Amino acid sequence: MSKTTIVVSCPIDTYSGYGARARDFVKALDKNKYDVKVLAQRWGNTRFGYLEDHQEFELQSLIIPNLTSQPDVWIQVTVPNEFQKVGKYSIGLTAGMETDICPPEWIQGCNNMDLVLTSSEHGKNSLVNSKFDAQDKNTGTTQRIEVTTPVEVLFEGVDLEKYFETKSKANMEINLALDGIKESFCYLFVGHWLQGNFGHDRKNVGWTIKAFLETFKNKKNAPALILKTQHANASISDRDTIFKKIEDIRKTVRGTLPSIYVVHGELSDDEVNELYNHPKVKAMVNFTKGEGFGRPLLEFSLTGKPIIASGWSGHLDFLNKEFTTLVGGGLHNVDKSAAQKGLIIEQAQWFQANEAEVGRSLKNVFEKYKKYEELGKRQRHYAKTTFSIDKMAEKLDAILSQHLPEFPKQVQLELPKLQLPKLQKL
Repeated sequence: MSKTTIVVSCPIDTYSGYGARARDFVKALDKNKYDVKVLAQRWGNTRFGYLEDHQEFELQSLIIPNLTSQPDVWIQVTVPNEFQKVGKYSIGLTAGMETDICPPEWIQGCNNMDLVLTSSEHGKNSLVNSKFDAQDKNTGTTQRIEVTTPVEVLFEGVDLEKYFETKSKANMEINLALDGIKESFCYLFVGHWLQGNFGHDRKNVGWTIKAFLETFKNKKNAPALILKTQHANASISDRDTIFKKIEDIRKTVRGTLPSIYVVHGELSDDEVNELYNHPKVKAMVNFTKGEGFGRPLLEFSLTGKPIIASGWSGHLDFLNKEFTTLVGGGLHNVDKSAAQKGLIIEQAQWFQANEAEVGRSLKNVFEKYKKYEELGKRQRHYAKTTFSIDKMAEKLDAILSQHLPEFPKQVQLELPKLQLPKLQKL
């Protein structure tokens, strides 16, 4: 009996967040049950070559140059405004939206598909709660635009072979760089410094820096803050821009200020894991305005170290409120400087952490570290047993079993043997 064919269109060979999601997703598909093929796509300006660089030969072997026939199942890993119905059954896979609602183009894209998978409950809610009224130019009637396609949550499982607690110093370059830091207690932030005026970029990097400086200024033996960040690329000019922005923020705070260090550029999975586990890195902070999921927070949780994060959006699915510090705050409108056409719209809202609560949380973890370290170990166990890539594969199989229809199977026709008449000699 022939298998159900699945073609996944995705940026599987790119150095991007969606590339990582695509690779994990394709690995999670049951190859014994499905005939899986991949159409490799680009993702913005991120570079290709991940599969070759990391010897992912099994994934490479699944790539096809183009479609030659309609697949049973078409799965497209991208943002919803690019979703197209191609297969007999079509699925859109997206990280979802960081704000409370998505743009109308996303709604139309979702409705092109038979099923939509998103990374978190927040991502699902941002899709199904988005409703717009549009007026028909010809008739003048008003039509409600909303998602009518079923939406399911498929979390982004963490690879326990890549991210884990370790005492080793396998990557000497990362370790030697951090060994040069004079402070023994460092908070770590990981994320891109995205567009937006101060206090309005999505990852809230500038605001995080200022909150840290205000909290620990004039303090003896203050902790340090390590930023693993960049704007668009790993260039020297990008790094210099980061340095200048940090210095401009430091000038707004009076007093003796704590240290800030920058890790800039691309790191391998091994290097990232070593960064997370370095003995001087004591906790992760992320006062983001919104996450579709928040992969670094899940990865870091496997070290067993404390986490302080915004109490809103996608990472709440896997950060247990009993084991992590989730700071309060409120929603506010997206600033024009952070809006992006077709992605983050000005009508949407996202989160701003409460400054006083952030300061208290930073001080508490620094001054009562043993207490929060014990909670971090419990969060590690929770993440390992609930949000691994194997658990994601189990959930994916259950979702597909529930939603995929039966496809007509090609039947091998057995033609009757022809009995040719005997030829007679004339």
